[in-house]
Amino acid sequence: MCVVLTIVSGCAGQAEQKSARGNWVESAKTDFRKLPEDVIEGSRDTFLRTDNMTALLLAGGASIAMHQNSADKKIVNHFERYPVFHGFIDESINVIGCPGTHFAATGLWYAISAENNDDFNKERAWTMMTALSVTGFTTLALKAIRDNETPNGKLWGWPSGHTSSSFTVASVLDEFYGPRVGIPAYAAASLVAYRMMDTGDHWASDIVFGVTLGWVVGHTIAGKHKELEVAGFKVLPYFGNYKNDSTFGVNLVKRF
Repeated sequence: MCVVLTIVSGCAGQAEQKSARGNWVESAKTDFRKLPEDVIEGSRDTFLRTDNMTALLLAGGASIAMHQNSADKKIVNHFERYPVFHGFIDESINVIGCPGTHFAATGLWYAISAENNDDFNKERAWTMMTALSVTGFTTLALKAIRDNETPNGKLWGWPSGHTSSSFTVASVLDEFYGPRVGIPAYAAASLVAYRMMDTGDHWASDIVFGVTLGWVVGHTIAGKHKELEVAGFKVLPYFGNYKNDSTFGVNLVKRF
């Protein structure tokens, strides 16, 4: 087995870079045609895993217990007495945690990457889009089935869509970029979850399941599509000939 180190230079001239740019609209048309297929595959990967289903069943059981034994009401009473977020800060966190914001930001990431023929980031953006779609469809389906009211009287409370979507984003980023990005992303997602309880938009039980759903979907889908890297080098298969013998191994590729 041989190991081949390949260094790829990214220093192209302006004319060459300009000609390398692609049409993100055409790329999006192609990819969005296969979105339903990717969502189905991502759902199977997520919900057919025993460990994921165990986590979701435990979270569901905890949600039921919290709602039936008055834990939810006690937590709501606490937040009613000691609210934290108001005005601009409250609305800003609400917008940051909104699934629509996550889809829009992911779409922008995808469009920029596709236009620049950056396949690496385009694939990562598409993985995020797939994970958010799986979480979104699952959350809406569960909301429709459960159809309970939130503490402030809104419909379709369980689970929290803001929370499940925010933790999906954090989990995907954690898989792709490690704790340096993952930890701040989880902190932001936790702030969103806290805000949803603080304002009475959700019961604590809605948050518990939303966190779990976002975590399992994000880690499962991003973990499957994450490229193997060693010390910053992409690991790719290698096949060739050496002294008239077939050889195989890996390429370690790094772009500067």
